[in-house]
Formats: sequence, C-alpha cells, structure tokens
Amino acid sequence: MATTLGHDTAEDIPGLTTTRAPFIEAARAHGELYIEQPYDLYNGENHEAWRQLFARMGDRWQRYANPRFLQGVETLCLDPSAVPRLEDVNKFMAPRTGFKAKAVSGYVPAYLFFDSLRKREFPTTITIRDAGRLDYLPEPDIFHDIAGHVPMHTDPAFADALVRFGEAAQTAVHIVKRIKDPDEQVRRTTSIMKAMARFFWFTVEFGLMRAPDGKGVKAYGSGLLSSYGELQHSIESPMVQRYPIQLEWVINQYFEIDHYQPLLFIVESFEHLFEQVGVLEDWMKQGKLDNVSPGEPSLSEVDVRSFIEASA
Repeated sequence: MATTLGHDTAEDIPGLTTTRAPFIEAARAHGELYIEQPYDLYNGENHEAWRQLFARMGDRWQRYANPRFLQGVETLCLDPSAVPRLEDVNKFMAPRTGFKAKAVSGYVPAYLFFDSLRKREFPTTITIRDAGRLDYLPEPDIFHDIAGHVPMHTDPAFADALVRFGEAAQTAVHIVKRIKDPDEQVRRTTSIMKAMARFFWFTVEFGLMRAPDGKGVKAYGSGLLSSYGELQHSIESPMVQRYPIQLEWVINQYFEIDHYQPLLFIVESFEHLFEQVGVLEDWMKQGKLDNVSPGEPSLSEVDVRSFIEASA
C-alpha cells in the first residue's frame, strides 16, 4: 500500500485526514467514487482525533440530543477510542432499518446522493479532521457522518423519511425530463433542487424536534449533533430563531454554511417529518417548487446535470 501511494515507509503515510489523504487523492484521480475503507491507513493521530471528538460530545448529547439519537449511538456500539469500521457500523444498523454506510472518496453529485437514500445507502466520508483542529471542518468527515448522521439511521421512522426524500428526488427527475426547452429545464431543475437542498438542510442537517415531554426542543440534525459549539448554541442561545416547521418558509429560506445557523425549524416527530417530505413531493408535482426564492445554496453545473441526465 505504501508503494502504491508513493511513500517509502508506512510511517510516511499521513493517515486519512480531510486535508491530506493520498489514498483519497488516488481514488479521485482514477474516478473512483465508491471505495473500500482502508482501515489500516488510519494512524494514531486519526484515532486520537476521533477519541477527542467523541469524548467531548458525550455530555452535550445527553443534554441536547433527541432521545432516538441517543438510542442510535447505543445501538451502533461505537468505540469511543477508535475510528469506526463501516462494516461494524453496518452490522448493527442494517438489521434495524436496512440502511448501510457506503464509503465514498469525496463529493457525491446531488441526485446520486439522494438516490442512494432511496436505496437505503448512505454515502459516507472516511477521512477525519486533524486532531489539532477539531473545530475546523472544511468538508464533511467520518465523525460528522458516522457520529452525526448514522445514529439516526437506526430509527425506522427517520429512515423511512430519508427513503421518501430519495423517492421525491426521483419524482423531480421525471418532472424535469418532460421539459423540452433546455434553458427552462435548467431553470426549473435549479429551483426544485434549491427547494430540496433547503429542506434537507433545515431538517436532516440542522433540524430540531419537540422534546418528548413537550417542554423545549432537542436536536436531531447531524450538523448540530456533530458540532460541540453549535449543538448547545442551537438550543440555548437567544440569538437563534426557532419556529415550527412551515414548508413555504423552508423552501424559500437561504442558508449559509460558514457560521452558526440563526434560524432553525422544529418538527413534532419523525412521523411528522415523513409527512412533510410527502407534502414537499406533492408541491413539486403541482409546480410549487418551480419558482422558489433565489440565493443560497449555490448549485454547481454537475449537481444540476445529475438530475437532468439521471435515468428516469
């Protein structure tokens, strides 16, 4: 493996950090999106980063996380001292909901990502942030994906909501395929994708849920549950606006990724979230997503083409 990656000794391999991972760079260079997790490449620094991240989140999860997330962490039997093996994660997760974590080498085009959810597959980053910069995350890493997202995938109701979202993406493909004018096709695809991206952001990534006792809220969004600072901020800060989810607000609300979120939405339950995905798909069929407000998120040509060129 060291020779393949261009290194003389195993000690020279810099592990699998988000900022320097020869294995990942080689996979990308060869056009490999789905890969195997090369577990032996994780070094001591990588495992130490996981240990520190996991250790400091424990108390905050207990205080601010949705109870079903806590159940998911327990179900997965995550090792607090070492980067998880995806095969072990899947061993505990798949029997409950059919979901499996699937290693990828980097960014997954939008439609491929959403369609993976329909198939109960979760594209999973295998690199991890630098142990000396735990709060700096230029891109998703394995802690965000496995400790933030995947515990929720052990919950049947949440898993069904993800699958339904993937099915909505397939509905979007059928809709845009019928548009003959190329410019109009791109315009409407972009609008529908913005609506879907905003919905995903304000629910799966940064969603809040009513607490079981009806008093206060708990976090279920992965962006919150994998962030030591923002998790507490999202629940306690008076600077955060928290509203019951309203779909017309969500699909027209832009978001920015480089600071704590000032506006969050609350669902009542995962069954409520599932229903909201259904409403989103109905609105898509009725043309209500064809002219959402402009602004963030910006969409790459690759993402837009992934919908237009997908197999219907």
